Amino acid sequence: MANSTEPNNLEKPIELARSPLYELSLESKGRMVPFSGWEMAVQYAGISSEHQAVRQQAGIFDISHMGKFCLKGKQLIEKFQPLVPSDLSRLQPGQAQYTVLLNNQGCIIDDIIFYCQEPDSITGEERAAIIVNAANRITDKAWIEAHLESSEISFTDISKDQVLIAIQGPEAVNYLQPFVEDNLAQIKAFGHLETKLLGQPSFIARTGYTGEDGFEIMVDIETGKELWQKFLDAGVVPCGLGARDTLRLEAGMALYGQDIDDSTTPFEAGLGWVVHLDSKGDFIGREVLEQQKANGVSKRLVGLEMEGRHIARHGYPVIFESETVGEVTSGTLSPTLNRAVALAVVPVKLAKIGQQLEVEIRGKNYPAAVVKKPFYRSPNRPN
Repeated sequence: MANSTEPNNLEKPIELARSPLYELSLESKGRMVPFSGWEMAVQYAGISSEHQAVRQQAGIFDISHMGKFCLKGKQLIEKFQPLVPSDLSRLQPGQAQYTVLLNNQGCIIDDIIFYCQEPDSITGEERAAIIVNAANRITDKAWIEAHLESSEISFTDISKDQVLIAIQGPEAVNYLQPFVEDNLAQIKAFGHLETKLLGQPSFIARTGYTGEDGFEIMVDIETGKELWQKFLDAGVVPCGLGARDTLRLEAGMALYGQDIDDSTTPFEAGLGWVVHLDSKGDFIGREVLEQQKANGVSKRLVGLEMEGRHIARHGYPVIFESETVGEVTSGTLSPTLNRAVALAVVPVKLAKIGQQLEVEIRGKNYPAAVVKKPFYRSPNRPN
């Protein structure tokens, strides 16, 4: 006989958060799945068709689950510098930097985008916006606040107050421009602008995660709903997590929590270009990264291309001379290239372009080669 108290011992299901655009996604027949504590659309019409829409025309993504922070204060850039390995003093208002928050071991707490904004028009204080991964929002917030605690920098989490929509693809600018007061041509790659959209204040950036040209729009919830519907009415294809994943993988972009995490340093992740040891002062984890710069690393995240159409999935072993030497972190059949590609962590001695390896798939080994990233480079990216 079952224990009468058994139901009380069962864990309660985790309550998933929902984007303000959730109902609109359902109306577009979005298939919802759990992701980073949220209930998100993995696909609408289908991953392949959504992927091709972005590569050929345009697609829209609800990325409102991302963490959105605003910072303001005197000498903001200078006071934030110790938290990242990138030299933020290079930035002018309207420019952005992809970078990483590091722990004391020089490993990645999260990868973020730091947007340097125009100073406050009244006080003259420096301003910045930061976009972080949804799963790390609370951790990132605590980490940043703890390190800015005595700096007199104001920190505001606006994640729940703003919608974030990405429109990506070669036609993205043509779909977005009619709703925006300013000329979008003035926004360069990794630039951003504060302007009016549908008559309301908005933040528009050109820092996509698909390898295509495109924009990310941050607005209030009601304006975001209106914009999403106007995009749908104009024929822009709604896209889910599935297409977002295949697009970013073709572009060789790492996914936090899967390809990189808090046991990975920037040099191991192939992100050495965000580490500016020569042009900035001390920062968290600097000593570790200085040692790795001088002595090299033992492992590295690389691109793999499979021979044939065998797909290397997350967690599959990478084999060299009958020995397991690494692990696949992400893999898919590229809809654009029609080839199976993957990211994997391997010993640095096996990380050179052209290195022949194998991936174990359901008990059998299949040939793979280390190739240059990205797997696909769009001709439509702005300068």
